[in-house]
Amino acid sequence: MPGETIAYLGPRGTFTEEAALEVGDRLVACDSILEVLRAVDSGRVDMGVVPIENSIEGPVGVTLDLLAGEYDLCIKGEIIIRVRHNLLVNRGAKMEDIREVYSHPQSLAQCRRFIEEAGLITHSTPSTAAAAMMIRGRQELAAIGTRRAAELYGLEVLAVNIQDHDPNFTRFIVLAAEDHEPTGQDKTSIVFSLAEDRPGGLYEVLGFFAEVGINLTKIESRPSKLGLGRYIFFIDFEGHRKDETVAGILSKISQKTPFMKILGSYPEYKI
Repeated sequence: MPGETIAYLGPRGTFTEEAALEVGDRLVACDSILEVLRAVDSGRVDMGVVPIENSIEGPVGVTLDLLAGEYDLCIKGEIIIRVRHNLLVNRGAKMEDIREVYSHPQSLAQCRRFIEEAGLITHSTPSTAAAAMMIRGRQELAAIGTRRAAELYGLEVLAVNIQDHDPNFTRFIVLAAEDHEPTGQDKTSIVFSLAEDRPGGLYEVLGFFAEVGINLTKIESRPSKLGLGRYIFFIDFEGHRKDETVAGILSKISQKTPFMKILGSYPEYKI
């Protein structure tokens, strides 16, 4: 999308930057997922790229919560990146020198086995690239991040592919003021809640899709923040919101639930 500005979770050298570069090259680094959404919502940038799901650790809760409640942005696209985690150190450092490791919480979780076997103390950072910047000049510290981060911040890669499971994929979404026009190979994302006094509500909603043979690609529940045992549900399914069949289902869901929000329709990304 030439000429359009794209906010992403920075600084330079993150996996999110790698995903954003698939969208365009006019990138604006942000310090948090919240700041990315604020930049898009305010019109400071045209689009934003944030992580939403990892194949090992599951959903990125902050992204889901912000989309459901605080921001009326649309998912315009999705990008899936194969994640290979590396242990980054200062030049000349050896494994026996390392005492502590820094990285984003998701990255630390995805490398739990390696960290435990090495006996390292963990520290969370806003991003993998921020971790790389923080450890510079400290031989006893390491970061988990990308090869690009090592190059950018003058570090070395001491160990490669240290994630617990392989392959490891992270799904990113492209956010904008409007979603994507139909392409014929689309997905739609929605979020909804259920009435407290209606048993079988989720079964009924899922039945709308089964009746017409529409495939669900993801279903996820999140706490509603309104009390224990109260949830909201995120569903991804094949088809565009402008398709007649899909539009009919969305109308039924909105009539049967107290809250339903269309997060967007967008082209399905093929790995």
